[in-house]
Amino acid sequence: MKKRILIFSTSYYPFVGGAEVAVKEITDRLGGEFDFDLIVAKQDKSLSDIQEINAVTVYRVGWGSRLLDKLWVPLGGARLALKLKRRHDYAAFWCIMASYAAGAAYIANIFSWREVPIILTLQEGDSEEHLRYRWLGLISLSWYLALRRTRVLTAISTYLLERGEKFGFKGVSILIPNGVNYKKFDVPKAARDDGKVVLITASRLTKKNAIDDIIEALAHLPDNVVFRILGTGELEEELKTQVAGLNLERRVDFAGYVDHSQMPYHFSRADIFIRPSLSEGMGNSFIEAMAAGLPVIATNVGGIPDFIKDGETGLFVNVHDPKDIAEKVKRLIDDEALRQKLIENAKALVKEKYDWNLIAEDMKNRVFRVLL
Repeated sequence: MKKRILIFSTSYYPFVGGAEVAVKEITDRLGGEFDFDLIVAKQDKSLSDIQEINAVTVYRVGWGSRLLDKLWVPLGGARLALKLKRRHDYAAFWCIMASYAAGAAYIANIFSWREVPIILTLQEGDSEEHLRYRWLGLISLSWYLALRRTRVLTAISTYLLERGEKFGFKGVSILIPNGVNYKKFDVPKAARDDGKVVLITASRLTKKNAIDDIIEALAHLPDNVVFRILGTGELEEELKTQVAGLNLERRVDFAGYVDHSQMPYHFSRADIFIRPSLSEGMGNSFIEAMAAGLPVIATNVGGIPDFIKDGETGLFVNVHDPKDIAEKVKRLIDDEALRQKLIENAKALVKEKYDWNLIAEDMKNRVFRVLL
């Protein structure tokens, strides 16, 4: 009989970020060997309460409100988990980030006669200062409490594993990075003869992703350098105001929300991927851009140094330094040998270490089978 695992994630499809992609890619590949259920905050009235998404049975908790459902999922999810436990013999609870939904797993264990081993996967991209000082330190406290009751800790970067240790975790820690569907992103470059150099980013429009620094850098670059932004977020109007103030409307394209399945198409029509993050757990988009054959410009923060080696698999820029961004873009435009070196090295690294088939096997052999 196949072992059954109950996953706790605050968001899941159709709401898609790096963590959600990771769960789907791993469960799709391991569905023949394990059964997966998943508890998530509903967040949209049009979504069904129970839905099969490939290898996962998704149970949605709440009424369809983004805020209220997230606040309710620790208690509502715990109640549902206890109900599901009476029906299934779960071998493990798998928590995706130390988030609202993860709280449901820990609460369910407190009120259960049989404690289920908890796997906690850290995917967070926020800075350590954000954790310690937002909400009067309650986020930091939730980390301490969660890690105390975690059997196995996995993280998508060395940086996050070390953060778990800083917050007091002393158990089994395993590095399981996020990956990429290499074949999906390794597509031919689209033919273009417009004379433009297309910078591209794929990210939430939030402060930590420093999109404003890229926009400011355009003022230091030739007019044929343009910038395409894939994503939405709370800073969208502020960024559009910045673009207008710099008279860059013709050089900046706010493409809005782009379905993850369309990312290879957009990457194939760009020349350089850039995200000068202020903090980063890992960043799936970097790996996907590398698989797509784009040279990458990034900052030396968080989990990024796990896969970006300056001058070898990408270029680093200083944090909050638009002029440095402009200089690195010019370097990639002018130095074709360097550009090709970065592309070839990055593609080889992704193929060797970050393909989802390899990541799923790692999760199975180093986490699930060891624990179960």
